[in-house]
Amino acid sequence: MAFDVIIRNGRWFDGTGARSAIRDLGIRDGRVAAVSEEPLDAAGCPEVVDATGQWVLPGLVDIHTHYDVEVLEGPGLTESVRHGVTTLFLGSCSLSTIHVGGVDAGDLFGRVEAIPRQHVISAVEKHRTWSSAEEYVAALESLPLGPNLAAFIGHSDMRTATMGLDRATRKEVRPSRREQARMERMLTEALDAGFVGMSAQQLLFDKLDGDLCRSRTLPSTYAKGREMRALRSILRRRRRALQAGPDASHPHTILIQALNSIGLFGRAPLRTSLLSAADLKAIPFIIHLMRPLARVVNKLGADFKWQHLPVPFEVYADGIDLVIFEEFGSGAAALHLQEKIARDELMSDPAYRERFRKDYARKYDPRVWQRDFFDAEIVACPDESVVGKSFGQVGVERGGRHPVDAFLDLVVEHGTDIRWRTTISNHRPAVLRKLAADPGVQMGFSDAGAHLRNMAFYNFGLRLLKHVRDAERAGTPFMTVEHAVHRLTGELADWYRIDAGHLRVGDRADVVVIDPARLDGSLEDYCETPVEQYGGLSRMVNRNDAAVPAVFIAGRRVVTDGEPTPLLGHERTGSFLRADQAATVPAPQIAPEVEAAS
Repeated sequence: MAFDVIIRNGRWFDGTGARSAIRDLGIRDGRVAAVSEEPLDAAGCPEVVDATGQWVLPGLVDIHTHYDVEVLEGPGLTESVRHGVTTLFLGSCSLSTIHVGGVDAGDLFGRVEAIPRQHVISAVEKHRTWSSAEEYVAALESLPLGPNLAAFIGHSDMRTATMGLDRATRKEVRPSRREQARMERMLTEALDAGFVGMSAQQLLFDKLDGDLCRSRTLPSTYAKGREMRALRSILRRRRRALQAGPDASHPHTILIQALNSIGLFGRAPLRTSLLSAADLKAIPFIIHLMRPLARVVNKLGADFKWQHLPVPFEVYADGIDLVIFEEFGSGAAALHLQEKIARDELMSDPAYRERFRKDYARKYDPRVWQRDFFDAEIVACPDESVVGKSFGQVGVERGGRHPVDAFLDLVVEHGTDIRWRTTISNHRPAVLRKLAADPGVQMGFSDAGAHLRNMAFYNFGLRLLKHVRDAERAGTPFMTVEHAVHRLTGELADWYRIDAGHLRVGDRADVVVIDPARLDGSLEDYCETPVEQYGGLSRMVNRNDAAVPAVFIAGRRVVTDGEPTPLLGHERTGSFLRADQAATVPAPQIAPEVEAAS
């Protein structure tokens, strides 16, 4: 029988970590039909791709995105797919749109994920035809999906729909027995519909948008022991995953989450993916405690993983609009105010500035941002004399003003027209290498689809592959390319138990062709592009099109040379991947004499 697509003479990686080899791949009916050492017969095949000198991988898996809103209006999700990602997870950080309406979704997503609230409300109200998890899956599959989707159900979503947003965000209020039972039914129904698990949140600087409950923390943060034990019990019995964010201001919550993952006395371990393993500038020693914690609890019977972004965590901000300011009182007070006039008045107040300076000076409390305005470069401003300088440097040049005052002066003067950047974590290459190879760490945490003006990690998988290849070329390898591919594909798909991440006979034909020669400095370049779904808002993106000659989803080409084909987002190529329905296929035998990846 003829093939639909033949990918010829590429270096093939199967996603298991097995040795790579030069092979021809034949695709038929959306599945891999042949992996051959010999050239495949191209008779009757409408598309033959010459992959000589290129890598042929399973499509990459991104386990942490916030595309829940964007997928409704732009189901191609091209920003991720063009970088080789063919499977995306929705519902992270306790946020999903399964049960809440448009206004509540706007309050939940708007400020935490920096997605314009009015567009969240509009998209959910326009498209919401579902009232259950199963109906939500059907609604997704009625769209012309580009990538495959998997999903968590968000705890804040369930809590809000059950208790109402106001009651769900009051410390003194506990769910009634009936409300508790309803949340348990919601979770069970979602797992029955194939969701990979539930996401929860304890992080206290994730704040609500809107007017009703503005600046309260997410509903999931108000849940107490009884509520969470019941939900964890369901996940444990079903062997599904809990994605959770601990309260960084109370480090003991990290230990509790890790211990809860342990299975004892015949009880199954709770699959736990915790946010996040990062080499913080603010607390450089903390990463050396995180890694051993995973090793210890897993030896005791846990199934515990850290999520990790395997690239430097560089963020940009327009004025003071950046989530890191939520972690201390004076910063949160400014972000609480929606109107520029009110913000400017606050930031000009001497008493407020004194509070901000005190918060800035507290360097030893738990935090994410290093709170160093000398480590914050201005990249754009109407006053060109400050571009390329740090706020601290500007303060020195302006008569020795405190860095906080220099920052606030410029924000009051220029508002969101002043743009700046800093790197918060993952700045030490040697530590990044250790984390990339650590079995207690999962590759993820891209936050794709969120923080549109603040960061862009859509190509994090390509950047990890570049890091691995560069180290190999320099004679200082820390992992093989095969291992790196496995970490970005099959390892994740297998842990969450979905049909993705492999490229063997019988597997889904989700394929990315990568040109290793073009894994270069362009992967780190700064780019912006307007988002049609959000009224033309300019968002940070990545553009390294030459690195990705082709992407196929279900055997159909959706990207050519980094650019979407007309198919992407207009005809359905992706599917909703239900947990526990992964295909079981044998891994082809690879000859041991095959040369290593180059």
